Amino acid sequence: MMKKLTVVLSAFILLSAFTVLNNVWKNDAPHSQLGFTVKHLGISDVSGTFNDFEVTVNSAKSDFSDAVIELTAKTNSIDTRVEARNNHLKSADFFDAAKYPTLTFKSTSLKKAGKNKYKLLGNLTLHGITKPVTMDLEYKGTVENPMSKKQTAGFQVTGVIKRSDFNLGNGFPAPMISDDVRIKADGEFVQ
Repeated sequence: MMKKLTVVLSAFILLSAFTVLNNVWKNDAPHSQLGFTVKHLGISDVSGTFNDFEVTVNSAKSDFSDAVIELTAKTNSIDTRVEARNNHLKSADFFDAAKYPTLTFKSTSLKKAGKNKYKLLGNLTLHGITKPVTMDLEYKGTVENPMSKKQTAGFQVTGVIKRSDFNLGNGFPAPMISDDVRIKADGEFVQ
């Protein structure tokens, strides 16, 4: 009887572990982008990306309404297409990438806001400061990738954060560089 119970428990644990693993989605780096835009001198938009980042989505539901999302990006991977500007953004004037090599986000809740649309609430840690933020998340659907034959889900996250909340570029007033930083992240996620 004990042997039978051990076999049943082992099978249950293995099945549970397999189920949990199947609920994890990771971003497909070549088909994902983490971008931002600020206004410069009040007259033009300047955009950039973080090129080295990872996102994990844990969800047991097919509509992702129970998703827990975690992101880690390397601040040293900032790219605005201008090397001198990139280097300045990596300096202590802004991200201080040597002291704060990563920025992180971890969701705390996901609230329905329409068909396939959600309010994504979570904690953003940037420049050594953690603050709650709210973003808009749109679930774009899930398909089977014809090349890999893997299930692939698409998401877009948009929103605005204030750089002053994270002590980024305090020496540069809003008329020079907007305090509002628009975030736009697009991603494909593979199970």
